[in-house]
Amino acid sequence: MKGRQVVLGRHFGGEAAALMVDGQLQDLLFDLSGLTPLPPGSVCRAVVDRLVKGQGGVFLRLPEGERGFLRDAKGLSEGQTLIVQVSGVADDGKAIPCTQRVIFRGQTALATPGAPGVNVSRRIRDEGVRARLTALGEAALAAAGAPETLGLVIRSAAAAAQDAEVAEEAGSLAGLAVEVMGDVSGRPELLVDADLPWRAAWTDWADPAPDAVDEGDDSFDTHGVAAAIDALLDDELDLPGGGFAVIEATRALVAVDVNTGRDTTPAAALKANIALARDLPRQLRLRGLGGQVVIDFAPSPKRDRGTIEQVLRAAFKADGTETVLIGWTAMGLYELNRKRDRVPLAAVAATAGEPE
Repeated sequence: MKGRQVVLGRHFGGEAAALMVDGQLQDLLFDLSGLTPLPPGSVCRAVVDRLVKGQGGVFLRLPEGERGFLRDAKGLSEGQTLIVQVSGVADDGKAIPCTQRVIFRGQTALATPGAPGVNVSRRIRDEGVRARLTALGEAALAAAGAPETLGLVIRSAAAAAQDAEVAEEAGSLAGLAVEVMGDVSGRPELLVDADLPWRAAWTDWADPAPDAVDEGDDSFDTHGVAAAIDALLDDELDLPGGGFAVIEATRALVAVDVNTGRDTTPAAALKANIALARDLPRQLRLRGLGGQVVIDFAPSPKRDRGTIEQVLRAAFKADGTETVLIGWTAMGLYELNRKRDRVPLAAVAATAGEPE
């Protein structure tokens, strides 16, 4: 099916959602409540535990006895309470990454503490519509008694919604932000749960609006999502032209090995390498992999390295997840570092009792 399609169903024993674009799986959401008490998106009251001078950050005491890490320690002192949002997934034995840039998400609007003003999505170009939506946002902030530091982002989905719907959601988000950001006194506490997959799908994938939404007990089977998930749990990935790649997550890093198959010509190598480079951001996103990634591309002349790296840069720029492309090593490997913002798909499957 052409266009963007949201599929709501159940998988691994709980709610799940999938985003399909032109018939290809682009994103997945699962219920992570059985894996971690503080999934990404959770908003908590935290207490500064200790400053880490060498790393320029602070360790935090979080709810449920969890430990968090905040990169920016500017203006913070030990014992201070603050509001943070879980921004990623912790490695084994490490602290949960958090941020003070809290965002309260809705389908037509976002509430943004620390980023004042009403900002309308650039996708909305009609000046009359922009003015109307700005006025709705300003009225919502005023009605919520919002401080000057609180802002709203009006999303492109608001252009197709009724004014009353936008006003109600913007007002609700603004009110929630005022209440939560003002609740800074006390012990570590979970203040806002991370959204479950079905609701998260409506907020995360509403901008731009999907062309279709399908919901049902067998929707994952009908649209091929279940089969795509099974393929993602396999380390081996088929590439066009008979090539393949092996994506293997180890404790230290993610290793990617690209192979041409039977055809070992330079043309086949370049084709396989470019195919892997284009699809790698999607593969890492869907598999829930991050951290250090080392790619052993299929053997090809050094003159092709510029082409491969150009494709990689374009692919990761479109992906949007924080990624640092480090470059080629002396051994001819390619290194990059991608933010860990998801629970690995294999861990979600293992918790549900599925084979990895």
